Amino acid sequence: MENNSNNLNQVNMPMQNNIADDEIDLRELFTAIWHGKWIIIAITTLFAVASVFYAINQPNIYKSEALLAPAEQDQQGGLGALAGQFGGLASLAGVNLGSGGGVDKTQIALEVLKSRQFTSEFIQKHNILPDLMAAKSWNRETNTVIYDEELYIEDQNKWIREVELPFKPEPSMQEAYKEFSEIVSANKNTENGMVIIAIEHVSPFIAQQWVSWLIQDINASMKQRDVLEANKSSSFLTQQLEQTKIADIRAVLYKLVEEQTKTIMFANVRDEYAFKTIDPAFVPEEKFSPKRGLIVILSILLACILSVFIVLMRYFSKKK
Repeated sequence: MENNSNNLNQVNMPMQNNIADDEIDLRELFTAIWHGKWIIIAITTLFAVASVFYAINQPNIYKSEALLAPAEQDQQGGLGALAGQFGGLASLAGVNLGSGGGVDKTQIALEVLKSRQFTSEFIQKHNILPDLMAAKSWNRETNTVIYDEELYIEDQNKWIREVELPFKPEPSMQEAYKEFSEIVSANKNTENGMVIIAIEHVSPFIAQQWVSWLIQDINASMKQRDVLEANKSSSFLTQQLEQTKIADIRAVLYKLVEEQTKTIMFANVRDEYAFKTIDPAFVPEEKFSPKRGLIVILSILLACILSVFIVLMRYFSKKK
């Protein structure tokens, strides 16, 4: 029995020694860090100075936003009601009234606003390509935008940026769309249906102006779409009236023409067709970004972690 116990102890001893060797001695860690304190201080100081210079050289970004409410659409009294009452009769004349549920005009308007076609037309209409792609900073005293001279010469209205094919010195609309998508946001609150449109730019005045233009243009675009569709529908319905002699169907078609006429009339008299402005865009006084203090703090923390890791790696590599 004693021999067996001695054998077990002899077997367990190497295992215990290995476990003890694998355990991390905290005092040894602190000793290693203390011996490498100047390396840690040097790396942290270097990162801190670099982050301060980086944060200072970053231009202020201002954010302007507007609060909008979807313009009310009459889904029940117009075509929706007719679809429920006379859908069968109208189908005899080849007219599809659709369902009475209607469509989410607000979501359609937001998707149009984010589309490439609308963005390209917006950039070209207001000639904002230099302010979008070459703006470097903003002069508060003169309220002027300072452009990156390596990209754009303002006096000559000339693009001089150096790029490789297939790109050209003057940015394409595809490039402009990507850049514009990064600075614009249009979000709908699912709880109350309100919409917030916002723009970020180095100039607070440009940010405010672009938000106002976006609201005007999306309202005009949605109005134009509905008027064009109503005119086409009216022409089609008029042709159907000439081809049918059934009194009930003609009554339905007359009612449909009346509804399309109402759509055209309301579109022409309403400037805020898709969205009603609740809180208009403003010129922000305070910057939105960058968070310079946060940049410096995160850089210092990263430097501390990196420098401690380097010191420990050097210490244990020498120990081996």
